[in-house]
Amino acid sequence: MPHAACNRASAHYTRNPRHEEARVSGSTKFATALSRAVVTPLARMLWRPRIVGRRNVPKHGPVILASNHRSFIDSPAITLMAPRKVSFLAKQEYFTGTGVKGALSRAFFGGIGAIGVERGAGAAAQHALDLGLERLEAGEAFAIYPEGTRSLDGRLYKGRTGVAWLALTSGAPVVPVALTGTEDVQPVGSRIPRLAKVTIEFGEPLDLSSFGEASSGRARRHATDAVMAAIQQLSGQEPAGTYNNPPATIVERVKQAFRRDDPTAEVEPD
Repeated sequence: MPHAACNRASAHYTRNPRHEEARVSGSTKFATALSRAVVTPLARMLWRPRIVGRRNVPKHGPVILASNHRSFIDSPAITLMAPRKVSFLAKQEYFTGTGVKGALSRAFFGGIGAIGVERGAGAAAQHALDLGLERLEAGEAFAIYPEGTRSLDGRLYKGRTGVAWLALTSGAPVVPVALTGTEDVQPVGSRIPRLAKVTIEFGEPLDLSSFGEASSGRARRHATDAVMAAIQQLSGQEPAGTYNNPPATIVERVKQAFRRDDPTAEVEPD
């Protein structure tokens, strides 16, 4: 039940205004406000978004927004159209550029809630999950794509279990999100956005606590499958029944099979 999920999450964290204030600098607050004030109206004009279920996103406390992934603009679409500030993972390169272009990139991505991380599995992926967990423990909203990377054929791929690890570790509810039309605004490989209508649907919060502990691979797998089923119900996408971008060699396929329920198997930032 949505309210049960939200109440359970509230029991796992206590808001500490002094701690949260220390984590958010004045410049970041300004960049966030400026991005929303300037980019949001522009995005609404260009994308003409249809937003469904905004009331399903809790106004306060930790929450995970788990979405399908179809385009580069998915993260900006979610963060700009959600009813509250949302953080998400993004490539570290967006924050390391030089000159005016680098400064603008840092201001934009930082302003819309991006967290710079290195690509990779294992330690890099666990670090990315830990950054997400920090945001949740601070009572914030965090967006993640269980598929790991963008779908090239429009199908919905099997979810990586990092989303379940975050939910079961933090106690945060998971709000399934379905994006439709973002693939038309900026298809994979396209650099210039196009005019198209976008639909963003927020489903009812899911309480994953009944699946077990975060340390259990079986619990993470079943919880992730439940999240993906909820996303599929909203998006109407054809289930692919496999992971996205499978390893090319037999050796890598064997390695992937052994770590298929490992939450650090792959966390792919935008």
